[in-house]
Amino acid sequence: MKLRKVTAASAVALTLALTATACGGGDKDSNSSGGGDKIKIGIKYDQPGLGLKEPNGDFAGFDVDVATYVAGQLGYKPDQIEFVETKSADRENALSRGDVKFIVATYSITPKRQEKVDFAGPYLLAHQDLLVKKDSKISKGTDLNGEKLCSVTGSTSAQNVKDKIAPDAQLKKYSGYSECIAGLQSGAVDAVTTDDSILAGFAAQDKYKGQFKLVGLKLSNENYGIGVKKGDKETVDKINKALEKMVSDGSWQKAVDKNFGPADYKNEPAPKIGNIVQ
Repeated sequence: MKLRKVTAASAVALTLALTATACGGGDKDSNSSGGGDKIKIGIKYDQPGLGLKEPNGDFAGFDVDVATYVAGQLGYKPDQIEFVETKSADRENALSRGDVKFIVATYSITPKRQEKVDFAGPYLLAHQDLLVKKDSKISKGTDLNGEKLCSVTGSTSAQNVKDKIAPDAQLKKYSGYSECIAGLQSGAVDAVTTDDSILAGFAAQDKYKGQFKLVGLKLSNENYGIGVKKGDKETVDKINKALEKMVSDGSWQKAVDKNFGPADYKNEPAPKIGNIVQ
């Protein structure tokens, strides 16, 4: 009888262990708190210097470096990270659905967005600027009067320039920034405008190195934050601590220099982490 009791107890223990394995085993999803098998992070796939999926399947850019560093501080190795393409129009939905744990994708912090998601950071302060050819005579906003300014369909950046500083600028609408940059190279347009970080990323590509320059206008303040599901204060706090360490140990500046340096990008100092400016 005694042997049977021990055997029965062992069977119960084994059943409980198998049940726990079935419920919690395998790959942990992106909502685990760190140290799991995998974490899903939203990035852009088409922004050189920030978030780019390369032809060989690798990922590169400042946002990618920030995301990788933060994930490391949360307990994930690079091979445990799954980068998920997160387009601008779907960022809030991707977080609310739980498709990704957090998003690092030139995600400017705005009051409207804060109604739907929480933000860690900011981790970069960008400004709307102009990109022109290296030998261009355009050095200030008013020089754009009579010149062709590239406007990406759906963006308000070029219209912002026209409304505020160069009413006689000729807006040219292209489908994407890659087309704008190609147009700048060919002479089809005289300038391209959007966030300086995005412009610097494109200009830093090997095929464009040394051809363009940033004018240095500061037409807006764009505080890039890391988007987190609304109400997930624990993750926000952990990411903020990771970002503080990234700045203090020099990794942040190294990532800036590596990804934007070829375009002579004059970056702002790292913003104060946790200081969410509305």
